[in-house]
Amino acid sequence: MHFSIPETEVLSADNGSTYVAYNIHVNGVLHCRVRYSQLYGLHEQLRKEYGANVLPHFPPKKIFTLTTAEVEQRREQLEKYIQSVRQDSLLGGSEAFNSFLRKAQQETQQIPTQEVQLDVYLSNGQKVTVNIFSSDQTEDVLEAVAAKLDLPDDLVGYFSLFLIREGSDDSCSFVRKLQEFELPYISVTSLKNTEYRIVLRKSYWDTAYDNDVMENRVGLNLLYAQTVADIERGWILVNKEQHRQLKSLQEKGSKKEFISLAQTLKYYGYIKFDPCITDFPEKECHVIVSAGNNELNFHVKLPSDQIKEGSFKVTRMRCWRVTSSQVPLTNGTANSPGKTETKLELAFEYLMSKDRLQWVTISSPQAIMMSISLQAMVDELMVKKSGGNIKKMLKKRMNGALRRSDSQQAVKSPPLLDSPDSNREPIVKLSSKLSSVSIRGIGTSSNDISANDFHGNYAFEGIGDDDL
Repeated sequence: MHFSIPETEVLSADNGSTYVAYNIHVNGVLHCRVRYSQLYGLHEQLRKEYGANVLPHFPPKKIFTLTTAEVEQRREQLEKYIQSVRQDSLLGGSEAFNSFLRKAQQETQQIPTQEVQLDVYLSNGQKVTVNIFSSDQTEDVLEAVAAKLDLPDDLVGYFSLFLIREGSDDSCSFVRKLQEFELPYISVTSLKNTEYRIVLRKSYWDTAYDNDVMENRVGLNLLYAQTVADIERGWILVNKEQHRQLKSLQEKGSKKEFISLAQTLKYYGYIKFDPCITDFPEKECHVIVSAGNNELNFHVKLPSDQIKEGSFKVTRMRCWRVTSSQVPLTNGTANSPGKTETKLELAFEYLMSKDRLQWVTISSPQAIMMSISLQAMVDELMVKKSGGNIKKMLKKRMNGALRRSDSQQAVKSPPLLDSPDSNREPIVKLSSKLSSVSIRGIGTSSNDISANDFHGNYAFEGIGDDDL
């Protein structure tokens, strides 16, 4: 998730005085509004629990009223602080941090704790209505949905809740995977738009785990419904003969056989993202990105209108990062001069051939969803390599990433290499390292390729001469 504090507001307190409020945005959308004193309280709580040595710098208190310039400086410092805490695997996954954001979200939206009904949808459009509290967090809501469906506890971790936006043309756009720092009921109702809905989908990438899910009747039905829906959306490619076979299996009610056939089809188990822009193989190319099978698949339309398709394997991505920048509104009017919107980019450094790394950038509002997908695929690869248990990993996964030891260091990447450089450090296989590293955001400059705030990928293995 990308946290930012792009603006401040001057609000009135109950006693008539005024104070500065900081608007915390997640992926460019307002999550909560907090005061400096509240953030300072969070800092003190984290300091008591984890020690001052692991915490980033917090802007100090000031005795006198801040000038406009000092308010802006403090805003920048607080934004850097909240980003640093979130990006730390220990602090960002802590209950102190997540509960602070949940409480602040509820207070900002002014929705009291009360019993409510929340509609959660399955992939086939079926609605599951659960009775929850408005203050229930993501895991609580997921467990309530699982209980309503009679999904066994040991399979709950195989599924997640996703916020999606459904278009008038029945299109489905993934906004984000719901996180532990938010309250699903408040997240969806505060948008005040019926196009947004919460959907239950499988949260793993390795199709080998389909067998675990299909052992249970409810799990089989959920996986079957998702597979049928993905085929109908065109996310899974089917030719006429395959379509005939699938229809025959549907008519017979042979759900396992239906899924087994679907597993052989192109793009089974992939998530398809909205059309966006990439700089590969040329600048300003229109591309449709799909994530699955330990890769990002590109369906690119070149400026010459030629169509090309190719895939980037996760194991050949040396590192990646998500960046944001403020750009003028593309649909701005005379009534909104100077208005900006957040531009998100996912950039990854890819081993194109032996000794040649190259940056590839995707500009998309779904860049963070793409990066979370990459991280989840890496996590699964690492668990397999270490002989770990997928069930335990899925159950303990927090905020889209596994907890990682402080001793695991990031692999720093050299600047963009257009050609081999004999002075560059040698690329080595990293298969002995059994953990991936989380994505770290950087500043607003998308051109700052040598920045130090992004982390490497321990699933990166490199390639040898026999791989070329």
